[in-house]
Amino acid sequence: MASRNVLQHQNKGEVLVPGVLKQKKNMVAEGRNRKALGDIGNLATGCGVEGKPLPQVSRPVTRSFCAQLLAAPQNQKKSVAVNVKVANVANGAQKVPVGRKPAQKKVTVKPKPEEIIEISPDTREKLMEKKMLGKKQAAEDITKKKSTLTSTLTARSKAACGLSKKPKEQIVDIDAADVNNELAVLEYVEDIYNFYKLAESETRVHDYIDSQPEINEKMRAILIDWLIEVHHKFELNPETLYLTINIVDRYLTVETSSRRELQLLGISAMLIASKYEEIWAPEVNDFVCIADKTYSHDQVLAMEKQILGKLEWYLTVPTPYVFLVRFIKASLPDSEMENMVYFLAELGLMNYATIIYCPSMIAASAVYAARHTLNRTPFWNGTLKLHTGFSESQVIECSRQLVSYHSEAANHKLKVIYKKYSNSERGAVALLPPAKSLLTASSSSS
Repeated sequence: MASRNVLQHQNKGEVLVPGVLKQKKNMVAEGRNRKALGDIGNLATGCGVEGKPLPQVSRPVTRSFCAQLLAAPQNQKKSVAVNVKVANVANGAQKVPVGRKPAQKKVTVKPKPEEIIEISPDTREKLMEKKMLGKKQAAEDITKKKSTLTSTLTARSKAACGLSKKPKEQIVDIDAADVNNELAVLEYVEDIYNFYKLAESETRVHDYIDSQPEINEKMRAILIDWLIEVHHKFELNPETLYLTINIVDRYLTVETSSRRELQLLGISAMLIASKYEEIWAPEVNDFVCIADKTYSHDQVLAMEKQILGKLEWYLTVPTPYVFLVRFIKASLPDSEMENMVYFLAELGLMNYATIIYCPSMIAASAVYAARHTLNRTPFWNGTLKLHTGFSESQVIECSRQLVSYHSEAANHKLKVIYKKYSNSERGAVALLPPAKSLLTASSSSS
C-alpha cells in the first residue's frame, strides 16, 4: 500500500518525502476551513513575523489601468484573476481546495475622471480682462445704437449757440497761505462770516432821513466827509472809520438830532469807536480841539453816554469793512486792486443812497466795480460767488452806483476821499478813469 501511494504521487509528478505528506494534509484541511477571499482586487495579504498577517495595503487604481479596464473588460477580468493567484502564491497563501471556488465580489469599474485643467493666475487675469473688454465694447455698441436723431440735432444746436459743455471752473482756496497763521483762525473763519451774514440783517440801518426834521442827505454827506478827514489825521484804523459811520446812522435811526448837534454826534461816535477798536485811542480833548472847541469836554461825554444808552451798548456789529477784508482776499488782489476797492467803498459810505444795501452787498459791489475799473477779467468768478454769496446779477446795480460816484468825484464839492486816494501812497487810484462799461450798460437797459 505504501509503495502504491508512492507511485501515485510520483505519477502526478510529485516527490514524496517522509513527514511531508502529513504536513500537506494538515494544510489542505486548513485550507478547507479558511474563509473565502473577500476581494480579488488589488489588496495583497501575506504572513508577517510570527505568523501575524501583514497589514493590507491599498494600491490605488492608476489611470492607465482604468483605461485598460474600459478598453477590454473581459480580458482584464481574466488577467486580474491570474494576478491575484500569483500574488497569493508569492505571499505564501494557502491553496484553495479543488472543487470549491472562492467567493468573489464584482469588480466595479470607476468611470474615467474628468480632466482638470489648472489655470495659472496670469492666465486668469488675462481672461478676466478679455471678458471686461468684451462687456465694455458691448455697452459702447448699445450706447451708439441709442443715439437718436433728436439728440444729434440738440447737440448741434447747443454747439451753434455756444452752449456746449465748458470745463468746470476751479475754486481757489484763498486760505491756503494762512495755514500756519494762528491769527487767521481758519478753523472758524467760515462760521464767523456765516454769523456776520445773519447779524447784519438784525443791525441793518433803515431809511431815517424822512424822520429827521433838521437833517437831510447833504448834511449827512458833509459830516461823513469831515469824519474821514479827522480819521485820516489821527491815523486811526479802517475799522474805526466804518464803526463810527455805523454808530451815527444807527443813532439817527432811533433818535432825532438837531443840525447844531450833528457834529457833536460825529466826534462822540468816533470817540466810542476809537475806544472799541484802537489800542491808543484819542482823548476827549483831542476831539474838542479838532472841532475848534465848538463843544466842551462835558458835552462830548454827555453825548457819548446818550449814544451808548440808545444803542444799548451794542457795538459788535458787522460793518462793510469786515466783509471787505474777506471779499478782497477772495479777489486775489494786488495793492492797486485793494486801494480801488476801499476808494469805491468809502464813496458809498458818504452817499446816503447806498444805505438801502446791506454791508455785505456794498462790499461785494465795491469788489465787482473795482475789477471792472481795472479791467480784471473775469469780472466775477466762482470763488467770489462762493465767498460773497452773491451772483453777478445781484451786485451789478449797486456797482453802477459806486461807479457813478467815482465819475463825479473829481468835480464834487466834497473832495476829501478823492484827494486821499489821489495820493501816490494809495496808488492814485482815484485818478483812473471809471468803468464806463457798467454805466453804458445801465443807460442802455434803462
